Amino acid sequence: MHCSATALPAILAQPAERTFVTSDHAELFYRHWEPTTPQSRALLLFHRGHEHSGRFAELVESLGLEGVHVFAWDARGHGRSPGERGYAESVGRMVRDVEEFVRHVSTHHDLPVEQMVVLGHSVAAVTVATWVHDYAPPIRAMVLATPAFRVRLYVPMAIPGLRTIQAIRGKTFIKSYVRSKLLTHDPQQAAAYDADPLISRSIATNVLLDLHDTSTRIMEDAGAITTPALLLTAGRDWVVNNAATDRFFQRLGSRQKQLHAYPGFGHAIFHETDRHLTIAAVRQFIDSAFRLPSEAVSLLDADRHGYTRSEYDRLCAPAPPLSLGRLAFAAQRAFLKTIRRLSQGVRLGWRTGFDSGQSLDHIYQNRATGLTPLGRMIDRIYLSAIGWRGIRIRKANLERLLGETIELLSRSNKPVRVVDIASGPGRYVLDVLAKFAPGEVSALLRDHSAEARAAGARMAQEKGLTNVTFEDGDAFDFDSLAHLSPRPDVAIVSGLFELFPDNDKVLTALRGLAESISNDGRLIYTNQPWHPQIEMIARVLINRDGKPWIMRRRTTAEMDQLVRAAGFEKTDMAIDRYGIFTVSVARKTHQ
Repeated sequence: MHCSATALPAILAQPAERTFVTSDHAELFYRHWEPTTPQSRALLLFHRGHEHSGRFAELVESLGLEGVHVFAWDARGHGRSPGERGYAESVGRMVRDVEEFVRHVSTHHDLPVEQMVVLGHSVAAVTVATWVHDYAPPIRAMVLATPAFRVRLYVPMAIPGLRTIQAIRGKTFIKSYVRSKLLTHDPQQAAAYDADPLISRSIATNVLLDLHDTSTRIMEDAGAITTPALLLTAGRDWVVNNAATDRFFQRLGSRQKQLHAYPGFGHAIFHETDRHLTIAAVRQFIDSAFRLPSEAVSLLDADRHGYTRSEYDRLCAPAPPLSLGRLAFAAQRAFLKTIRRLSQGVRLGWRTGFDSGQSLDHIYQNRATGLTPLGRMIDRIYLSAIGWRGIRIRKANLERLLGETIELLSRSNKPVRVVDIASGPGRYVLDVLAKFAPGEVSALLRDHSAEARAAGARMAQEKGLTNVTFEDGDAFDFDSLAHLSPRPDVAIVSGLFELFPDNDKVLTALRGLAESISNDGRLIYTNQPWHPQIEMIARVLINRDGKPWIMRRRTTAEMDQLVRAAGFEKTDMAIDRYGIFTVSVARKTHQ
């Protein structure tokens, strides 16, 4: 038996139908159930693949959450939202849609993010978990129902096969093998599923592959997530592999986490015969999340102990002797040292450090150079490494956000003053300055490397820029930063904090900038919450000081807390499709 929605008190009005527009101009449909006695609390629902927001109607009524606004969207390519059925540019775009939907709900409906709970089902559970990992929203809690961390494909070598099809044919679609009877044992719910004209069985191949790769990253780095979490699994799930969910749960860094398994349930866990059991668990968890005081985990001392500090200590220690990893990294290092004369990028890395401004400028240019055709081929392979691809996306994101910030601040009809406290040659700033008239914006580019500053000055001259100045500067000198003159309106810290494990240094730089930045000014900063090659980099490459390039990752939540502690509040963020580098904009909050 199950709870009947009609037996519940009328605490929710009929859902209003609305739309919101994403940053890429897609107008997505959503429903809003407004409580009859509203409070500043919200539950956001994200449907499983192929489905739509209308499928949540019974769940919303059965939950019976008093005073809680409930929102549910139709994801792009689903239900009443536009787009090819089952298609999105990438899972990264889907995650960005979640971020923009949450921001829309918060601003348009005047509901604080801190008073929200989110629930994702199946594929949406992965996008929600990825959003929480990558964007670190200060939500109350999340519910992940039958998450699709590993989809059962039932075909040997399915993922490599799909990658081959994708590479050869480009955009392709596959039809879901799942029938309603594999989702639920309730014949009425199965019939409703079959009769629903808004349900589509198509899914794009690129989405399926992106889902697999993103899930791999999130499962491996689940320790970075500290948000309270409830996970629900179905014992007879023919769609997803529960072992992947168990792995995610065991690694999850949340202090408050629950895993409920329901033997005999199918994948459509909210449409099963005994769905009152799962609904009751969700209701109890959400009530508790709203009732108990929010306890954000402080990460200001994460450089001294905790998740990423443990990883950093492991990387600082020698790899176990005679281990396969140690032998492999030694071979890579020997190879890179041998071919350094041929590849311009590798040669520059060994000479100035693979993290230097000069080395990054070669990455930005993305032009393979070297001695002989073999050298150029090796340089192309080097430039195509996933980390360097992420760096170039970071540059594009930084230029976009910097340009948008300058345009925003220039509406006051005053010249916008920009400072970059560790610019290297500053190619990304110079490229943005070239798009504005000299009277609209000026820039001060500081760096400790005379070679980098000279390279930047040459680039500025080639571009005909007269509104940029280069000077020597210590990015961690509080007094130097606090007394910048004239006071900057925009401060940039790009690719710097990722190179230093200590949070004290980061806070010194941020607090110095908070002193000098004009009232209501902006901070643009980068971060590296994830890197798939972090151990290879530590074991093989050198930094600007000629020492092993060992990095301590900062989770997005940690970086945001440091920025907030210095007197800024994040207003926007972009991340590459691999989840490696973020670029964020923060507004100065104290005067």
